[in-house]
Amino acid sequence: MSEQRMSRWYFGGIASCGAACCTHPLDLLKVHLQTQQEVRMRMVGLAIHVVKNDGVLALYNGLSASLCRQMSYSLTRFAIYETVRDVMGSGGQGPMPFYQKVLLGAFGGFTGGFIGTPADMVNVRMQNDMKLPAEQRRNYKHALDGLFRVWREEGTRKLFSGASMASSRGALVTVGQLACYDQAKQLVLGTGLMGDNILTHFLSSFIAGGCATFLCQPLDVIKTRLMNSKGEYRGVIHCLTETAKLGPLAFYKGLVPAGIRLIPHTVLTFVFLEQLKKYFGIRVLS
Repeated sequence: MSEQRMSRWYFGGIASCGAACCTHPLDLLKVHLQTQQEVRMRMVGLAIHVVKNDGVLALYNGLSASLCRQMSYSLTRFAIYETVRDVMGSGGQGPMPFYQKVLLGAFGGFTGGFIGTPADMVNVRMQNDMKLPAEQRRNYKHALDGLFRVWREEGTRKLFSGASMASSRGALVTVGQLACYDQAKQLVLGTGLMGDNILTHFLSSFIAGGCATFLCQPLDVIKTRLMNSKGEYRGVIHCLTETAKLGPLAFYKGLVPAGIRLIPHTVLTFVFLEQLKKYFGIRVLS
């Protein structure tokens, strides 16, 4: 009998936090690019501008909100996906078919996206704060301060501003990341050329990151604009039409920085997750 390791329900949240700590500066630059009304700076120029004006640590603005988001959004989607997948796979009928992985990923991502919306909004605001004039800055001390102040000053509904967009994006990202990672890993292992090692995890997660970036970029642009708005958009449809007026490429604004952030984030998340599973996972005899 061979021994296998199953993931614990909270491993996805921990792995995502580890990845977020590494890729946060890229996330910050992506938000800055997406909230520009017209293209003024590219990614490298923007990074130099931020460091020159506000210092290197400014690249980590909003890190507490990013970690808070991972422990709500990513924890939920990984917990749902991995728990259901492992339960269904333990029946001895082999791996789930791809369409079931897609449906499960979409459900887990949609739920996680909704739960993570308040932290996500505070994350976007904290990252974008330095772009505003001093008198317009919100100056949240940390994620919990941001959440409390939004609730106190703008009401509970504002905490879930852009929830439909965040949930839809969460569904697409989770399909791209978790379902595609599982499928890519299954196909790579099926060739017999590679074993279940870190190289396989890297290759599978790189493919998954590319799929997730392409799937969710249009929604990501709309979500960022909605969350960062000061009342200029009446709703999702209005934001959609206003963005469409800038041309179809406006929906893919920041695609390269989004890919540069999401692909390493996906790779790091799954590498960390597989290592957590390997050393601290639940032992299962098969």
